[in-house]
Amino acid sequence: MDAVLRNALIYTSNEAQPWADTLVVRGDRIKFVGKEDEWDRSDALGEIDMGGRMILPGLIDSHTHPARVAMSQWHIRLPWTHDVNELLRFIREFGEKHPVREMPFIYFEYYPSTLFGAGQPTKELLDGAISDRPVLCQDHSEHSHWVNSKMLELMEITAATPDPVAGLEMFVRDESGEPTGLVFENAHAHFLEKMYEKLGWQPPEEITAESVRPVLRFLSEHGVTSLFEALVEDEEILRALSQLEASGELHFYYEGAPRFRTLEDLPSAIARATEYQRRYGSRRIRIGTLKLFLDGTNENGNSALLDPCVNDPSGLDHGEIQMDADELTACLLMCNASGLDLHIHMVGDRAFRTACDAVEAARAQTSDANEEWRTQVTFAHCELVDPEDMRRPAELNVIVNWTPHWSGGYFGEESKTYLGESRWNRMYEFNSIAEHGALLTFASDVVTDYELHRANPFFGMQVANSRVDPEFPLDTGRYPGSVRPRQASNLSLERMIKGYTINGARQLRIDDRVGSLEPGKIANFVVIPESIFTLEPDSMRSLVPVAVVFEGELISGSL
Repeated sequence: MDAVLRNALIYTSNEAQPWADTLVVRGDRIKFVGKEDEWDRSDALGEIDMGGRMILPGLIDSHTHPARVAMSQWHIRLPWTHDVNELLRFIREFGEKHPVREMPFIYFEYYPSTLFGAGQPTKELLDGAISDRPVLCQDHSEHSHWVNSKMLELMEITAATPDPVAGLEMFVRDESGEPTGLVFENAHAHFLEKMYEKLGWQPPEEITAESVRPVLRFLSEHGVTSLFEALVEDEEILRALSQLEASGELHFYYEGAPRFRTLEDLPSAIARATEYQRRYGSRRIRIGTLKLFLDGTNENGNSALLDPCVNDPSGLDHGEIQMDADELTACLLMCNASGLDLHIHMVGDRAFRTACDAVEAARAQTSDANEEWRTQVTFAHCELVDPEDMRRPAELNVIVNWTPHWSGGYFGEESKTYLGESRWNRMYEFNSIAEHGALLTFASDVVTDYELHRANPFFGMQVANSRVDPEFPLDTGRYPGSVRPRQASNLSLERMIKGYTINGARQLRIDDRVGSLEPGKIANFVVIPESIFTLEPDSMRSLVPVAVVFEGELISGSL
């Protein structure tokens, strides 16, 4: 592109020059950003009158799962209901319409996490709907699964089967140790191949350029020009992205993160990331980060908490944590020695404090040894943070990543069962963390095709700015306007734009190239019809850019 875009409302995400009205692009680079009367017109270029439309830097989704979305396209959507009988009736009728020969395994999503109240789903209950083949139902938190007896049988899960990660990635059991049919996290994933082998069938989950293309197209059309994939399970997604890049269809800067679970398996994860980078690393693809799940979720009661769960009469249940501070410190030191970054899932306040303590210890040990600290650490989710720890990410140079579309009622009030009213009310508070000086980045964290529409960054901005979820509103009788407490935690549009642009670029280590509109940087930008600051609040989620430019090339819409 060689053009002067004039008469625009340009938000640059560059603190030295926040606003401009003229953007000049030469090839794939930004040549000028500023006021129209400051542009040297001796360099003759075609001019485009933007008519007051708004230009933002290309948006960055700093924690999402395009591979898992592509893999989920065969899943069956459940009706959204809090009536167990209605849900079971749907499942039974679906099974009757689709015999075993057509669908040997049925994967349903989602059922409300509060569907069973204080109780839990059982395999026997699901057997009553379908028992002639394996069935899995995923709950809305995406961290619990309800399976029938046939699935447990084919996976060979018994009382003697050890859990992949006790207390976190596990099969819930009765008093005799037998699995009940409730599964936390992805414990079942370790046993699926046994089931598929017995069925003589494989799900249509292969990741190809063709299968991932619609997911990436959606993100592109909604202004996303860079993304972080928070869990690279194998190299299929990297192979697909490389093919798209070779054919000129990869309009993203991509960062992917293989997973490790313990200090013991960290060396193999480092080797895997290194090999992936050697095979697939390019100007647009990087594999330089590892992923760790430090705890579970507040909705399942297995987040790591400083104070015990309110529903535990013993006062001893503080949730679960993957590793203590010493082991995490050792992991951080190994990552630093390998030159890899670390992206840590954490939800509870004890997980947050443990991670802060580990980063502090690792950095101190590195300094004492006169070694350079190279690892960039990102804390993902951070749903519950003790007020005393709000300052620590800034002090430790840790990035905090949040999913704005969760800021309202998306997960309902499920976590109150474990956290109680007071802690639930102060969840999702990030302004204090930012005001202490830490970088906030923002993301969609979508994992299925069911919720892909919520990967629109403008959807996330609307929810976090209002703390009202337009699709899953809280009870207006108890929460006026469906606003989630506390309203002081609403994220400003300015803060979110920075998090979706320059801060996200810093997380992905590409801020020298993109993230803000400055001379010399790559021309990645988004055009929207009018100022985001004057839109009707409830209309933001429907916003679709009129144009998206990547590396100076128009990839969506029209200028």
